[in-house]
Amino acid sequence: MLLRFFLYGVLGWAAEIVWTAAYELVSGTRKDPLDPRVRVRMTPPERWKLAGHTYLWMFPLYGMGGLAFEPCHELIRGWAWPLRGAIWTLAIFAVEYAFGRLLRAAGGRCPWDYSYARWHIHGLVRLDYAPVWFAFGLVMERLHDALRGLG
Repeated sequence: MLLRFFLYGVLGWAAEIVWTAAYELVSGTRKDPLDPRVRVRMTPPERWKLAGHTYLWMFPLYGMGGLAFEPCHELIRGWAWPLRGAIWTLAIFAVEYAFGRLLRAAGGRCPWDYSYARWHIHGLVRLDYAPVWFAFGLVMERLHDALRGLG
């Protein structure tokens, strides 16, 4: 179980770093270091640096999240993929929202503040990310299957 926790944590970090780098390349904006609710324009050389980022405390969230979703995967394994994808979307939104609220309560802010986005809920989740979480959940099922034999 510890090995799977570690692998889920590392995968989460890597996915977030790639996602944030790609997002900044495509959008041409990055977070304002003084106010994470604001996006500032990037120069072309800044965009092509592909400097993604994550946060240290995201490792345990990704590790625990991966482990916590394993029993759910076993429960819904035989269901149709569109239904499973919808369940993953809702589950990921719920965890992202709850953990964001917890971080905001503990530290005064949430590091992934989406207040700048059109389709956000309290700055903690972006509804326009639903297709990403749908696909990501289905990909994580494949990873879980590959990791089933590991401790």
